[in-house]
Amino acid sequence: MARVRPHDAARALLAENGAGRRATGLTALVLVLLRQAAARTTEDARGELLADLLTGARSDPVALLTRGHRLGIDLAVPRAVLVALSEHLPRRRLAAAAAPHADLAGVHADHVVLLVRASHPGESAARLAAILTSTVDTPVTVGAAGPVSGVDALARTHAEAERCARALSALGRAGQGGGRSDLGFVGLLLGEHTPEDLESYVHATLGPVLEYDERRGTELLRTLEAYFSAGANLTRAKDLLHVHVNTVVQRLERIGSLLGSGWQEQERALEIQLALRLFGLTSA
Repeated sequence: MARVRPHDAARALLAENGAGRRATGLTALVLVLLRQAAARTTEDARGELLADLLTGARSDPVALLTRGHRLGIDLAVPRAVLVALSEHLPRRRLAAAAAPHADLAGVHADHVVLLVRASHPGESAARLAAILTSTVDTPVTVGAAGPVSGVDALARTHAEAERCARALSALGRAGQGGGRSDLGFVGLLLGEHTPEDLESYVHATLGPVLEYDERRGTELLRTLEAYFSAGANLTRAKDLLHVHVNTVVQRLERIGSLLGSGWQEQERALEIQLALRLFGLTSA
């Protein structure tokens, strides 16, 4: 019988151990890949469910409820809809940052949508805006609406939350959060009128100025905004516009010829300022 030399036995043992380690490593790699694939599948399923809930693909509410249950989400439970916007952050990154704070979150159209359990959506939106702004180090604006239960009300609630988010941005409140009740008179208008109604009001009030700017490439509308922002103070207005005070006077005279006499009187001035705010919303 051939005698096995010690160093041959050692090499055989090392080879066996190496093969075992490679097998163990390969098994671990396969498990990691399987987990990643399962996570992607779940994420895709959650994204598809959110899209179907928000786009009106609700011909079979029972099927949507069933899909929600499979993902651990009871869609019959009342939830608020939050919409998060950020000018300087990719939507996918914002969705990833927001996901831990929601039952369901994802990118829809050009913004991030979250479904959360909240009895006071405006307060939840304000908290989330503060958290996300701190987390991603750039302003994140969050609009809220609801809460609603069932799948039928989610699409219209989402539309209101989006309008609130865009209204906050248009009002210079980027990085904040709130619902319709947190927007003052703008919130009342968002709730009572359609976007078409608001656009009609803007054009009825500011139409001649808008048309003049469009035809001539002038900045009468911007001058109006600066004038009212400056409290009707010409010196402060010219500083905001970075032009000579005579330029401001000339532009205001042109505005007066377009809007008619009395445009600076209190009641008319309030209507014009409201139209300026609404123009910021409808053109966002």
